[in-house]
Amino acid sequence: MGDELRIRGWVEDDGRVLIEDEIRSIISGGCDRISRLGGEFSITWGRYRLRDHLGIVPGDSPPGIFEENGKMICRISPDPSPLPLAKAIETAVRLRSSPGSVVALSGGVDSSLIAAIAERPCIGVGIEGSHDLARARDVARVIGADFTPMPIDPDEVEDALRRILPLLPSTSPVDASIAVTAYFLCRAASDLGYDRIISGQGADEIFCGYSRYLESSDLGRDRAADIADLPRQMARDQGVAGLFGIWISLPYLDMRVMRAAGEIPIDAMIQSGVRKSPLRSAARAFLPADIASYEKKAMQYGSGVWKVIRDLARESGFKRAVQGYMNQLQEGEAEHGF
Repeated sequence: MGDELRIRGWVEDDGRVLIEDEIRSIISGGCDRISRLGGEFSITWGRYRLRDHLGIVPGDSPPGIFEENGKMICRISPDPSPLPLAKAIETAVRLRSSPGSVVALSGGVDSSLIAAIAERPCIGVGIEGSHDLARARDVARVIGADFTPMPIDPDEVEDALRRILPLLPSTSPVDASIAVTAYFLCRAASDLGYDRIISGQGADEIFCGYSRYLESSDLGRDRAADIADLPRQMARDQGVAGLFGIWISLPYLDMRVMRAAGEIPIDAMIQSGVRKSPLRSAARAFLPADIASYEKKAMQYGSGVWKVIRDLARESGFKRAVQGYMNQLQEGEAEHGF
């Protein structure tokens, strides 16, 4: 086949990253090996189209599908060898730690663990003086990471909201504030010349990290519901990343990590009021104990972005209803044809 093989992302087979000639051979050989491909990729080769099973890398075929001339030939569902949790996380991060990638560091255990394993440059965003920027600087210094702080100008937040609201599957204040923080993170990564951000997204769902889990009457049910919501969150964040021509890489959603976490009893996720207990235990192999144990707020709060949005809403006459402010911004964009 003389057509150019176009690959965005990276492809692996049970932990081994494949080169182009191997990918061509696998595609030519049919579904047996194609169905096991892991990684984060979108591939076009002549009449063939395929994407990774989570659809992390944007492409013109459905997630987890191998197509020939627009017809589905088989599904892609990687089945890597089982690993203990710490080794699974280490493998997932190292596979994503290649030139062109940068770690989003906010100083919590999720991103700090990735930064310690990846040994890649790190960036952090937040309003000047925010908790996340200060914490990320401290963690980077301790683990010896190359860290670039990228302060957010509060005067740019409303314009960012106007740009991202039309992209979001939900314009709830929570989704919008997360997406705005991601907007500045992705812009910073792009400005610095990176095409991929390695993110800790998914760890709170997989390892029961949200504070509301402490009050849960059915932890297994609530965790399952949050994991089921991850594709929607991914669509939100990858949509924002697409504004800058980059994508967000997610080691905690690697099949190895998901499988290892699935073997852990649900009541072991929270121990003596400590959330994400298995993740913190695994992190101690790579991080000082105080960093592995540290608990921090969600990024929209720790970055200071939520406070800016709340203040903007109040200045617009929405003293208690931030959703009203979001609706007003979206209606304004629709009137102007954006």
